[in-house]
Amino acid sequence: MPDFLLNALLAGLALALVAGPLGSFVVWRRMAYFGDTLSHAALLGVALGFLLDLSPTLAVTAGCLLLAVLLVTLQQRQPLASDTLLGILAPTTLSLGLVVLSFMDEVRIDLMGYLFGDLLAVSGNDLAWILGGSALVLALLLPLWRRLLAITVHEELARVEGLPVAGLRLALMLLIAVVIAVAMKIVGVLLITSLLIIPAAAAQRHARTPEQMAIGASLLGMLAVCGGLALSWYQDTPAGPSIVVSAAALFLLGFALPRRAR
Repeated sequence: MPDFLLNALLAGLALALVAGPLGSFVVWRRMAYFGDTLSHAALLGVALGFLLDLSPTLAVTAGCLLLAVLLVTLQQRQPLASDTLLGILAPTTLSLGLVVLSFMDEVRIDLMGYLFGDLLAVSGNDLAWILGGSALVLALLLPLWRRLLAITVHEELARVEGLPVAGLRLALMLLIAVVIAVAMKIVGVLLITSLLIIPAAAAQRHARTPEQMAIGASLLGMLAVCGGLALSWYQDTPAGPSIVVSAAALFLLGFALPRRAR
């Protein structure tokens, strides 16, 4: 296997592994629009990274984390509905990133790669960043799993039981922000949310427990990565969109199979 294809496969599998359980929380808590807003803000992080002469990956990670904190703060204090606030911030951050990039004539970047991913161009440094970020998220998620599940099932009851609901909610947002930042290289800022949602939605139909859904989402995500890379390799299609198409095909296949009794 060529080195670039091996790097792409390892990066995609690592991201799918951690995107499964986090995507389950996105589906359970109906946070798809939140993830979409963070993914759109990733392009603004890229632009600021070039503007400030910083690593684009580091700038995107910092930008997503700061926006996650800002969103949680605004959701608690502003009078607008959450979906209205997210509907304002998502196109604003994406457009602002494009505007900033248009002013930097001396900078030449592959904009399509950032928008739709460039998995086959993952370098050794990119792979190390993706593996490290995925491992960090997974290491933080495992001890928080039960408490995050508690506030997802019944937030008021969790608060009565003494759980730090606001802190746990913020922790979940930050974990999603890190995954979105490291996933930008794989499926691009416009398709990141699909890798979180589609495998989780496909696994939900046949899972009996939250843990089964999380594990199933990870496995389906890994299968989508393998299928997307195979399609890209043999048919010369873009890798990121091919992974999303493979995930969507698995989702449709899940509906064709009989649903398990709960």
